[in-house]
Amino acid sequence: MAYHNGINGFSKEVAKTKDKDGWNASTLSFYSHVGTHMDAPFHFNVSNQTIDEIPVSDFIGRAYVIDAREVGPKGLIEVNHIPNEVREKFIEGDSLIIWTEWSKHAGTQKYRDNLPRISEQFAHWCIQHKVKMIAVEPPSVADVNNLDEVTKIHEILLAGVVIIEGITNIESLKSNCVQLIALPLKIKEGDGAPARVIAIENY
Repeated sequence: MAYHNGINGFSKEVAKTKDKDGWNASTLSFYSHVGTHMDAPFHFNVSNQTIDEIPVSDFIGRAYVIDAREVGPKGLIEVNHIPNEVREKFIEGDSLIIWTEWSKHAGTQKYRDNLPRISEQFAHWCIQHKVKMIAVEPPSVADVNNLDEVTKIHEILLAGVVIIEGITNIESLKSNCVQLIALPLKIKEGDGAPARVIAIENY
């Protein structure tokens, strides 16, 4: 997701101009969980591990795209959304990309308030099967307007899974198995950080 002044929690202001100062530069201000971003366990006090302390090896790996477009607003993403063929191939350390088409609502109130969410059962499945990363299109894996839910789902997942939220362009993928690379800004003692997330096909 491109960062721009239309996104709540982000601002970009002119700091220098080529004509006046000799070069163009900007002052950026952002909420740590705005746009495409990643969560650290410290985000919900699951542990003291901050975003700069997560091993880089946890930011890259094989990922399966899970088609959950049928879920709809405020729906739950369940374990049965994972196709049998993916479950059969899945090994410890693989990752999941959840395709809901929710990124098309980015910039609207619906994007935040009516998002499809990860079920508690799904979150436990991720931990039990040692999922490395889970990437979702909504701004959160859980209902941000329900503190109990958002806390519970994050606490379950952050016990072992790297959470990536606010991803886009899943529809452009031609394969349901890709190499996922998600690189957060290395913010010392960060609870989370904006990230550049890419998928490599036919690797």
